[in-house]
Amino acid sequence: MSTTEPSGTVGPPTGTTESSPAPGPSRRAFIATTSAVGGVIAVGPLLGEAAAATPQAPRSQVALTVNGRRYTVTIDNRTSLLDLLREHLELTGSKKGCNAGACGACTVLVDGQRVNSCLTLAVRLDGAEVTTVEGLSDGERLHPLQQAFIDEDAFQCGYCTPGQIMSGVGCITEGHTGSKNEIREWMSGNICRCGCYPKIVRAVEQTARRK
Repeated sequence: MSTTEPSGTVGPPTGTTESSPAPGPSRRAFIATTSAVGGVIAVGPLLGEAAAATPQAPRSQVALTVNGRRYTVTIDNRTSLLDLLREHLELTGSKKGCNAGACGACTVLVDGQRVNSCLTLAVRLDGAEVTTVEGLSDGERLHPLQQAFIDEDAFQCGYCTPGQIMSGVGCITEGHTGSKNEIREWMSGNICRCGCYPKIVRAVEQTARRK
């Protein structure tokens, strides 16, 4: 008896091999890729529109006298007097301590009055006269209070010293030097983290007496 293979069975062509299709990206990779691309496409135009819609900060021209020298500058209306002095006029004697009016390191005189320059908008000082610690000395001759700080060793790290001296000058000019307690009271807005208060008070007191 003879046997024959069923005619319906077809094998692979001779000389060829079966090849599996290349695996596609995983579901996780596909989602990550499309999310990233979609985010760039969606957010990009929005960022561009927001940037284009942001108005420029208003600017003003201010003319003021600092340590006897006249300056005319164009500044952002939000600029503080402290930043005007340090960043625009390069007068870095006034220090930025707390930048909130609590430490007194930035004290300067505006038209003879003590102010915290970090809280004072420069745009409001058009025509004003400003004195900083750089403007106290007469050439090589120090202001009497500057010399008293040296004589009394009224500083340690020195960071608060410019503000202490400017406040002390204001305190003397205002006549608040009748006693040590009065000096302490009217100098209380100036913080010395090194604790040199007794020597600072003594320097102010002696300078006031010499005056």
